[in-house]
Amino acid sequence: MDCNESLKAQISANLAAFDIEEEGDHQHHAAAVAITITDEAFGAGLPGLPDHTAWQSRAALILTRRSSRLRSHPGQWALPGGRIDRGETVEQTALREMSEEVDLHLDEAAVLGRLDDFVTRSGYVMSPVVIWAGPGKEMNPNPDEVDSIHRIPVTEFLREDAPQFDPRPGSDAPVLRMPVGETSIAAPTAAILYQFREVCILGREVRVAHYEQPDFAWR
Repeated sequence: MDCNESLKAQISANLAAFDIEEEGDHQHHAAAVAITITDEAFGAGLPGLPDHTAWQSRAALILTRRSSRLRSHPGQWALPGGRIDRGETVEQTALREMSEEVDLHLDEAAVLGRLDDFVTRSGYVMSPVVIWAGPGKEMNPNPDEVDSIHRIPVTEFLREDAPQFDPRPGSDAPVLRMPVGETSIAAPTAAILYQFREVCILGREVRVAHYEQPDFAWR
């Protein structure tokens, strides 16, 4: 799956046909995350995935490992994102946080649309913003927030063994995981990635807000 104008048009059309569900209550902190499509060039290697050090045209999503020095969720997989500042839109926050965390600077013309809000167990409403960076973009991690940047091929999220479900005691809903290489990403990030796959790539109307989250997400 190449990172090209055809893929951009496909994702844009699928998002335009999708009616997002927003979280209406104000008991949670508002946050935005960036689901950003770029290419695999200079991607950081992972166990089970090839280490790309040369130009690759295949489409990829930008994920990070949170800094091990952070108080909340250190070292966890994440999409660039954070709290919405007063006066900001969801889209502006996603773009700002991406600029601050991975040194990738884009304007609002790069925004393709949004997916459903997701309420986290740690007290946030996460609003996912789908952004088109396109090929040829270089990034640098902000060491205060990010240990490493990873360009995960979009095809990795289309694996036959994805998604995976873990039962959670006391809940009717399972914890959703998305396998990546020889590891996996858990909800809430995994739930957002799964909805991106279903809505943006496969053109299906799938909801994910009901999925549970692992113990670390409750802190």
